[in-house]
Amino acid sequence: MLTVSNIQISMRIKGFLLGIIICSPLYLIFSCSSTAPSNDKQAINIPVDSRNEVIEKQVLKVGADQLEKYLPLLKNKKVGLVVNHTAMVNQIHLVDTLMSLGINVKKIYAPEHGFRGTADAGEHVASYTDKKTGIAVVSLYGSNKKPSPEQLADVDIVIYDIQDIGARFFTYISTMYLLMESCAENNKPLLILDRPNPNGDYIDGPVLNMQLKSFIGMLPVPIVHGLTVGELAQMINGEYWLKDSLQCTFTVIPVANYTHNTEYDLPVKPSPNMPNMQAIRLYPSLALFEGTNVSVGRGTYFPFQVIGSPFTTDTSYSFTPISIDGMSKDPMHLNKKCFGFDLKNLQTKKEVDLSYVIQMYQLSSDKLGYFGKNNFFDKLAGTTELKKQIIAHTSIADIKKTWQKDLLMYKKMRKKYLLYPDFE
Repeated sequence: MLTVSNIQISMRIKGFLLGIIICSPLYLIFSCSSTAPSNDKQAINIPVDSRNEVIEKQVLKVGADQLEKYLPLLKNKKVGLVVNHTAMVNQIHLVDTLMSLGINVKKIYAPEHGFRGTADAGEHVASYTDKKTGIAVVSLYGSNKKPSPEQLADVDIVIYDIQDIGARFFTYISTMYLLMESCAENNKPLLILDRPNPNGDYIDGPVLNMQLKSFIGMLPVPIVHGLTVGELAQMINGEYWLKDSLQCTFTVIPVANYTHNTEYDLPVKPSPNMPNMQAIRLYPSLALFEGTNVSVGRGTYFPFQVIGSPFTTDTSYSFTPISIDGMSKDPMHLNKKCFGFDLKNLQTKKEVDLSYVIQMYQLSSDKLGYFGKNNFFDKLAGTTELKKQIIAHTSIADIKKTWQKDLLMYKKMRKKYLLYPDFE
């Protein structure tokens, strides 16, 4: 994955030099020490009403693909990278690009699923030396999830470039939060190379009750927060959410020509069990099943596109989870036939759809064991109320009414931190 041809590197260098000639890096960089404007409307010189339509017809460029904006920040610096297999631009990994340009990449910090993105969900990831690059890889999903002072001591600046999917319990944003905290504590500047949020066109779900704070939910945001990682970082700093109200010094390189209405198909699957856009769009609704005895299709080649359980028999669709190396070695209900529903061709909705988790509960022959013996479902939901409401047969409309006060407050707060035109 981290090997590129001389021709590819040469083309990237030529593109970078051309960018230096035509672009001024100083005014193009968004500094997050102050509120960044969503876009300069006069610079484009088009009516505000048609702005979203025009931007979406232009070429979208992720932060990592705008070398002229951030290479000056890396000159003569020892650089640490918080990256995984998603830190790609035109099939070239960011590590390869920076090393080819003479940047001193000192260390790689790996999130859940590892640097190569092949570890199972929740699987311990060890630190090691990458054979292809010779760079030390420090696990942030092993003995510690937050970089220690010793692990940051030999770098001057840290880059975060990981593709998120916009759900509170997708742990890459938890890694970013702890990274920001560690950078603030150790006076290390952070550079965030922003990427689109494929679920960034809506907001829904209960806001996290901080009494349920965990690595699958560290911030008081809804299940679907509607922010890119760059915007979320601004919110973390702006709302003083870091420990002891610390402030992280960081810079965001925004996605060019992006709005929250932009449809974005991820070029690389963000984790082993997120194989396509159908799974990514269903994930905010189906991940709640991870706190139940219902399988979301781990152990199949279509995870997060099917649901089923051995305790459900009144459906015509079934599947049997198996061990699949690189996706799910030991899935729930291994080698057991699960009955449920095929959602591969379902038209997804812009909402946290509770109908799935409610219907499977109603069909289950093991209602006492449905939510398990721990509070993992509550941590995913971000509230202890949803489980009680499902058991009490509360309607979806009435459940969602209980979210609205917190959601309205969140939406108002969110607008202060937007870098891009919104979907509303």
